[in-house]
Amino acid sequence: MLNVVLIGYGAIGQAIFRRLQGSARVNVTHVVVRPQHVAEVQAALGDTGVEAVAEVPAGTTLALECAGHEALGAHVLGALEKGVECAVMSVGALSEAGLPEKLTAAAEKGGTQVHLLAGAIGGIDAIAAARQAGLSNVTYTGRKPPLGWKGSAAEKVVDLASLKEAATIFEGTAREAASLYPKNANVAATVSLAGLGFDATRVRLIADPAVTENIHEIMASGEFGEMQVTMRGKPLADNPKTSALTVLSALRFLDNRASPLTI
Repeated sequence: MLNVVLIGYGAIGQAIFRRLQGSARVNVTHVVVRPQHVAEVQAALGDTGVEAVAEVPAGTTLALECAGHEALGAHVLGALEKGVECAVMSVGALSEAGLPEKLTAAAEKGGTQVHLLAGAIGGIDAIAAARQAGLSNVTYTGRKPPLGWKGSAAEKVVDLASLKEAATIFEGTAREAASLYPKNANVAATVSLAGLGFDATRVRLIADPAVTENIHEIMASGEFGEMQVTMRGKPLADNPKTSALTVLSALRFLDNRASPLTI
């Protein structure tokens, strides 16, 4: 049985927790939340035997972060330094200058590893493999219906409510995209870290009234040849801004950590 501590209990954390109930391989022992939410979350957990806490407990061997960007500084760095193996879902946070190096140093100090999960996008294994022989170009295009960009910097670029045809709301580097669109940064960041990095990966973000799904497209070329990946993600039922595949990616990671045969 693999014991895991969840960092965060929002829509993603709750979805992961529900799907792990009754698992024969993975057991959630604790859920880490902000101090002011401990009692509330403990009541929600009920008689599951899982404890809500404000910090990663001593003795933790594996922690899964699903709380958002701030959790990396608040919990993940410290846990790594103490030797706790960590998996990170908020990969967009790594666009912050110096944070990848801090995570690496913390993991080295603790003699452990930090895993960056693929989340809502596919093809990450192929990009990372292709990098070994040399990548020339990597471009990520994110396409959403106009209201999917509500509350973002896109509102300063186009009138989302009256948009009649597809409009490019951003074109630039992955680092710039993460800065302007932090809530949409995870996929672009993951593609960047697998391949050419934040400053060499090109990103296009599009508001398109003709689509109803979140569409992710990757184009990459190099010594390995060329690849194109298109994904049309369905949203999480209780959080339309999050891809259901994000949750499934975390479950796959945990299953691989607990299973004798992995792929």
